[in-house]
Amino acid sequence: MENRKNIWIISQYTGSPYHGMNYRGYYLAKEFLKQGHSVTIFAGSYSHLFVNPVKVTQNFTQENIDGIEYIWVKTPVYKSSKSIKRLWSMLVFMWRLFFFKIKEKAKAEGEPDEIIISSLSLFPVLNAYLWAKKFKIHFIFEVRDIWPLSLVEVGGFSKYHPLVIFLGFFEKFGYKKAKAVVSVLPHAHLHMEKKGMSREKFVYIPNGISLEEVENYKEISQEVKNQFPKDKFIVGYLGTIGIANAMETFLYSAKALEKYENIHFVLVGRGGEKEALETYARENNLKNVTFIDAIAKIQVQSLLQYFNVAYITGKRKEIYKYGISANKIFDYMYASKPIIYAIDSGENIINLSSCGVTIPSEDVEALNRVILDFSLNNLEKLDKMGQLGKDYVQREHTYSALAQKYIKLMEK
Repeated sequence: MENRKNIWIISQYTGSPYHGMNYRGYYLAKEFLKQGHSVTIFAGSYSHLFVNPVKVTQNFTQENIDGIEYIWVKTPVYKSSKSIKRLWSMLVFMWRLFFFKIKEKAKAEGEPDEIIISSLSLFPVLNAYLWAKKFKIHFIFEVRDIWPLSLVEVGGFSKYHPLVIFLGFFEKFGYKKAKAVVSVLPHAHLHMEKKGMSREKFVYIPNGISLEEVENYKEISQEVKNQFPKDKFIVGYLGTIGIANAMETFLYSAKALEKYENIHFVLVGRGGEKEALETYARENNLKNVTFIDAIAKIQVQSLLQYFNVAYITGKRKEIYKYGISANKIFDYMYASKPIIYAIDSGENIINLSSCGVTIPSEDVEALNRVILDFSLNNLEKLDKMGQLGKDYVQREHTYSALAQKYIKLMEK
């Protein structure tokens, strides 16, 4: 291939379908490979979102996954996303990368043509800059979650907190030094420009779906199938159960609608807030709520067939005005499920595709009304709404198309 590129991706929280979330780096890398490029991903050995953590015995462990070369950087295990040890893990990841023998790798496999640093964490933006300088190339800074703004808006930190100021240095450094700044959030540039980024650097490349995966999904186990109640209208949520997800509203709605015996609420996933939600359901004796453990990514489409309506939510925060690009949205849409979108993010893909209903964040009464309305609709009407979502995501959000946007950016 004439323009074959050797691409290095630094992304501490990139996983794989065999280990767990986050999958964006994996899917983009797979598409880069199909287009004739080679890819190395530098990722942390532990994430609180991994279902199957990586087993490492040394600081750097090499593994080939579906043609992608992973360099697993040994990082500390921590208990939850809110643990102080998670921050330590980020620092360890950056520190160890300083000692990775990039000269030896470049000599054996060729120098990188492109380096992408993908948050979160922000710290390795320094590694990306130094490596790019070493090989006389530029680097691309990809922002999936706006830190430290998320710490302030969602985590409740003061903007004057030392950690916020410290992270802010790396954020601004990345905006200044990167050749381009990519974000999965359509309006993130409104924040980035305030932090010194030149507007012309910004490129919007959202999340999406891997057609290869969604078309060749695996069935969920009979044990999981048996957890779904029979002959019920299922309102389902699939994904991380964390602070930002505001899933308590979901259970408040279940409590309010418990007299409607045909409606059942299902939460599938794991996260730091799951235990508190389970406690609430147990203390309130909610018979209309089922919790299901996280499943493999390749089984998602199988599981979604058991939902009648899919739910996504977030806290009522200013940060969402920059947009969201949660993977679960695209999974819901491909599965042809009508979506209840409870996030205050202005223009959104649900409205653009007419595949669901948008309601205010953390509004239990609005959620109750929509669920009751959906439960009274005939299945044909729901199917038509879901099909609009599937058509849209196949047209606009395949990882093949998204990877091509990246390649065009690299060739600019």
